[in-house]
Amino acid sequence: MRTRGPGGARRWRGGVALAVTGLVVPLTTAVGAGTAQAATACTTKAGPYQKQVEKFLGRPVDGRQSPADCRAVQSFQRQHGITPDMGYAGPLTWRTMDTMIQQRAAGKNPNKAGKCPVNKGRIACVDLTRQLSWVQDGAKLVYGPVPVRTGRDGAETRTGLKRIYHRNVKHWSTIYKVWMPYSQFFDGGQAFHSTDKSMWNPPGSGGCVNMRPKDAKAYWNLLKNGDDVYVYGRKPGT
Repeated sequence: MRTRGPGGARRWRGGVALAVTGLVVPLTTAVGAGTAQAATACTTKAGPYQKQVEKFLGRPVDGRQSPADCRAVQSFQRQHGITPDMGYAGPLTWRTMDTMIQQRAAGKNPNKAGKCPVNKGRIACVDLTRQLSWVQDGAKLVYGPVPVRTGRDGAETRTGLKRIYHRNVKHWSTIYKVWMPYSQFFDGGQAFHSTDKSMWNPPGSGGCVNMRPKDAKAYWNLLKNGDDVYVYGRKPGT
């Protein structure tokens, strides 16, 4: 099958408990991370979101760029594939951090606003605005919420009520030439599937809902053909 799925994982791995799982979002980043990558000179310029980024990373909040500030920002950027990785506290870096903050705030009540239907029985919910997904049964949370990586600008994950219509545990994308483990298609080639990319890696997927391997496997075990999927909101940057 030709798919419109994004670059998926090249390795298939997994193993997951099917209990309700918490969202793990890195709010701090080790300064030494990413040292194996090619060195990029640190900028001495403070970005427009300097104070917000300093606070997020646990740095002294003074709005002035220091060498240590830059190294911390660089580490975060490299961890999530944000380029250029010069330690500048710009809009993309802050947008990524702000999404993480919103995800943490969701806690164990991601559907507090009641935007995902509770009258459909088991349903997979996808909130594009917070880049979150979860499975619920009525009003009961079954799994998640977990971070996801949805469609980039120009290839947005389409909103609305959908249904899973095809599943393939080890799907090969004929468009992107990559494996898409635990693929569950719900809308014209758009699917849940596993990837090894960071869930906070911009600009996003080719339309699919990328998931961490353990979460994609959990969805595979929890859902089946005919189950509902509800996608709403708007991904930051689209």
